[in-house]
Amino acid sequence: MTGTTFDTLAAAKALREAGFENRQAEAVAGVMRHATRLRGCRLADRDTLATKADLAALEARLYRALQMQGAGIVAVMAALIAALVAALELFG
Repeated sequence: MTGTTFDTLAAAKALREAGFENRQAEAVAGVMRHATRLRGCRLADRDTLATKADLAALEARLYRALQMQGAGIVAVMAALIAALVAALELFG
């Protein structure tokens, strides 16, 4: 397994320089070190980030899926209402 090296000292220093308190900087650096050591986990890079086009395509697919589900619910409701009306006419 290829290991990923994360420089916690440099990260904590950069965080302190950005205004983090020492305890906060060390905590964040520690969490990042742990995250880079997780098996099968890799940090995002340019190849794995979603683009605006990717997000737009996903949004369109989700919108279509929701429309189809909505249409299915309407169809089921219409069938139930028709069955109820038929039952009322038969027994009512």
